[in-house]
Amino acid sequence: MTQSPSSSARRALVVKNDFSPFGNKLVQSGYVDDGQMRQALAESRKSGRPLTDVVESITGRQLPPDLIRQYKKQQLFELKILYGVESLDPELGDISGHQVKELIERLIPIDICSRYRLVPLSKNDGQPPSLLVAMVDPDNLDAQDDLNRILRPHGIDLRRMVITQEDYQHLINQYRDQKLAQEKEQEAAKQTNISQDLDNLTLSDAPEETTEEDISKVAGEAGGAPVINLVNKILAKALQEDVSDIHIEPQEEYLRVRFRKDGVLRQAFDPLPKTIKNAVAARFKIMSDLDIAERRLPQDGRIRRMFQGRKVDFRVSTLPSRYGEKIVLRILDNSSTQLGLDILITDPESLEMVREMTARPFGLILVTGPTGSGKSTTLYSMLAERNDPGVNISTAEDPIEYSLPGITQVQVLREKGMDFASILRSFLRQDPDVILVGETRDKETAKTAIEAALTGHLVLTTLHTNDAAGAIPRLDEMGVEPFMVSGALLGVLAQRLMRKVCTECRTPYQPTAAELARFGLAASGEGEVTFYKANTLQPEEITDARSKGTLCQKCNGIGYKGRVGVYEVMRNTERLQLLINEGAPTERIKEAAVEEGMKTLLSYSLNLVQDGHTTLEEVERVTFTDSGLEAEMKAKRKQSLSCSTCGAGLEQEWLDCPYCMTPRF
Repeated sequence: MTQSPSSSARRALVVKNDFSPFGNKLVQSGYVDDGQMRQALAESRKSGRPLTDVVESITGRQLPPDLIRQYKKQQLFELKILYGVESLDPELGDISGHQVKELIERLIPIDICSRYRLVPLSKNDGQPPSLLVAMVDPDNLDAQDDLNRILRPHGIDLRRMVITQEDYQHLINQYRDQKLAQEKEQEAAKQTNISQDLDNLTLSDAPEETTEEDISKVAGEAGGAPVINLVNKILAKALQEDVSDIHIEPQEEYLRVRFRKDGVLRQAFDPLPKTIKNAVAARFKIMSDLDIAERRLPQDGRIRRMFQGRKVDFRVSTLPSRYGEKIVLRILDNSSTQLGLDILITDPESLEMVREMTARPFGLILVTGPTGSGKSTTLYSMLAERNDPGVNISTAEDPIEYSLPGITQVQVLREKGMDFASILRSFLRQDPDVILVGETRDKETAKTAIEAALTGHLVLTTLHTNDAAGAIPRLDEMGVEPFMVSGALLGVLAQRLMRKVCTECRTPYQPTAAELARFGLAASGEGEVTFYKANTLQPEEITDARSKGTLCQKCNGIGYKGRVGVYEVMRNTERLQLLINEGAPTERIKEAAVEEGMKTLLSYSLNLVQDGHTTLEEVERVTFTDSGLEAEMKAKRKQSLSCSTCGAGLEQEWLDCPYCMTPRF
């Protein structure tokens, strides 16, 4: 019985002659000289790279196909002699990619193939049946043991062939490409068109409510056509109606779906059966690559879809609640957002102040406001004003909401240690001119941003405060020294978004004197200002108007269409710097800013009302606060108290003028 040669015998056989017939052929043909050939052989043995690759890299010339073919033929012959089994040349043999794929999926797992560098080729159904396996190392005993362990229960014998490393890699990559293409086809088949309807969803169509342990059943239901169509319909309707947020809320007796449009939530669908809540939640989790088995902890993910030829991102958040998981999706549609300060800010004076601050070479600009008030759009509009080939702009964001050409944008990855502060420190070593920090939420980020502003960089960032003056004590709470704030700060821009009254169906009216006085307004002369009310219809009225053909086609009975920005621009003047250094309270800073010319959110929004853009009801909903009105009244009262001699403002009407000592009376 012939035995395969030992490992030492094989090595001796390979290196017995430095130059194989192929090596001699290369030298004789003039492609390499003796020295290059010896170098190529040594490097090939050391690195394991094919001799042909090494020769090409040394000479810088590509070998002709006939020489490469001769090398492979010699290589296979040597392998056949070394291992005592037949060798395989995939270029000459008829190998079925489909059969290889079927054998890997049914018999020999891909991890076994990768671990031992082998590929199952074909199965012979003779007696006994056998499996032909091509192996880079047919003498690997561990590989033989694992293969026999897998095949023995099926009564299949193992037949081995030897294959080159390159051919093995080619075959295994071919399988992986086929597998990837199949998965993409299956996913495409699952994903129905995003605008497909589900008008016939009934309780009988809905999956039964599952227990927490029955995860596999929930996953199966989430792939069912009714649930897929329902989820797609929710997404499509939200995009068609230009909403900003989608809320999927399980209640005790039903599943509620609400949309937030122009800052206001409203019910988007009739109540859905509660029995589908787990399947709907699982479907959203699958789409956003979240763990469907985790129902006790909040999760965050992202969905990207195409809609009417444009890319739309959905930021997904799940939250366990009493009756199930609540899903909220924030829609990020770059194509529907218009950037430009002149588009956002309607007041010429406020626009000029913001542009003047944005044009400064260094300093800190804060944009404040609650979530969803348009801060990101304003920041990007500022960047668009400075986006020039001669300016280096870098941004740290979580997440990146807009893609701006010519700007370096960095995504925050906290699990990798890349938070706002660490990214900002890295920016300072990248020679930036303008830096955007998506959000300042801790002392380290705030201090680093202010230090960057003090060392020759223009820094833009956001804070969560109610108004512009509130940014100062917010920084103080973070532990930032007042002298650093006063020295670095250029200004603070507070903002809100207010619904625009529909210009097609709005109703003109004249408020009473009491209504105007409530907002600090005086009754004007006849015909000077026209106020408008929104023609908002109730759901039953909308249905009736639609049937009669009298429904407003622009706003669909809501009374409002689109939103307009409300801005409060506080510039850091010398007087404000003194107050900041003194640690003055918010109210005093706000009063001083108003006296210095700041237009408050309330004042700005009332101007929008008088210009016909919105209504007093919207002002009351969004910007009407006692503090805002109080600051306005105090500023007006101080302006009315002035010295008759020098014109200086007086704190109290009974005091003598502290500047020229003229008696008040």
